[in-house]
Amino acid sequence: MSGDVPRKTSHYKLDIAFVFPALAMSDILIRPCTPNDLDAVTSIYAWNVAHGTGTFELEAPDRAEMERRQADVLSKGLPWLVLERAGNVVGYAYANQFRPRPAYRFCLEDSVYLADDAVGSGFGRLLLAELVARCEAAGARQMLAVIGDSANAGSIGVHRALGFAHAGTIRAAGWKFDRWLDVVIMQKSLGFGDTAPAS
Repeated sequence: MSGDVPRKTSHYKLDIAFVFPALAMSDILIRPCTPNDLDAVTSIYAWNVAHGTGTFELEAPDRAEMERRQADVLSKGLPWLVLERAGNVVGYAYANQFRPRPAYRFCLEDSVYLADDAVGSGFGRLLLAELVARCEAAGARQMLAVIGDSANAGSIGVHRALGFAHAGTIRAAGWKFDRWLDVVIMQKSLGFGDTAPAS
């Protein structure tokens, strides 16, 4: 999957206007991540590692590692996005292949993270909607959400609202914050899904 991907789609714009009429949309910008954003991205992820169960990492990666991860995503022609609020990066999202073997190349896994003061703002839903649209335009057929913690109601709810369906729960897959954590798998078909051959 490669090539130019449209920045926005008409259904995405309609979703924003309908679902978030109270937001000052002139202050919100979703765009591709640049090297200048990586300090903010690293900080956002570090907060999520230290305080959240959405990721099972126990030690936050440094900026160099986040740069390596972003380069890996971009090398596959996949999107890595940031959301700005009034000029400040307060969230990011990216998609990567669910597994590295070539047969998985049409099946992507999403990742969405917000700064602590942006949680509950609706920004996660905006980021995920844009990410889904770009991945669909790039030719992906399935998107998976691998959600840490079955009590992660926010992430589960955002994915459900955007058409993801529950595909399974892996019980007690992780140990973090001195407790066992489940992994919830959710799935959404993109484009023709499995109704047509891959191309």
